[in-house]
Amino acid sequence: MAALYSADEFRQRALSRLTDGDTREFGDHRFNPGLEDFFKTIKRQPAAVLVPVIAHEREATILLTERTHDLPSHPGQIAFPGGKVDAVDESVEAAALREAEEEIGLLPARVDVLGRAPDYLTGSGFHIAPVLGLVAPGADLTLNPGEVADAFEVPLSFLMNPANHRRGSRIWQGVERTFFEMPYQNRYIWGVTAGILRVLYEQLYGDER
Repeated sequence: MAALYSADEFRQRALSRLTDGDTREFGDHRFNPGLEDFFKTIKRQPAAVLVPVIAHEREATILLTERTHDLPSHPGQIAFPGGKVDAVDESVEAAALREAEEEIGLLPARVDVLGRAPDYLTGSGFHIAPVLGLVAPGADLTLNPGEVADAFEVPLSFLMNPANHRRGSRIWQGVERTFFEMPYQNRYIWGVTAGILRVLYEQLYGDER
């Protein structure tokens, strides 16, 4: 089982199964079909996140962050390093690497960019490009105290197992909205982060079960 979730296997699947320029629209609306028309009216800002896959020898993990609790948006939530694409960014990959360095001190030179997972549309007005990158274990991290309260790793075998993908719901703008949640130990992974992980599972490991 460990070989299935090794860094080498992840690399091979990412390179062979993800296609540049995939125009399919993934996002919160896929889990909430009744909101599709509303989603079309939302003006979105381009954003990028880095999905850092830590290449441990036996089994890879994914590095996630816990946002500080005094941020104006999504305080305390579990997230990938990332943010808005700025005018100075040459590409979404450059934006993801810049944000990762700013938030957790991960140097771009330590990241082997594999490509992009399908873009993800959010109900909060972002068009997110998830950038996949392999990172060797032991990278020194320096957390930005203004944005990141903690950084931690979750085994790939946990995140890519649909048995750990639960459905939750909340009332949003007077309508019940469903989303994925993936509680891990004392961490509550949900919303956009869990949605991106779910899409990654569908694209890379969905035929294994």
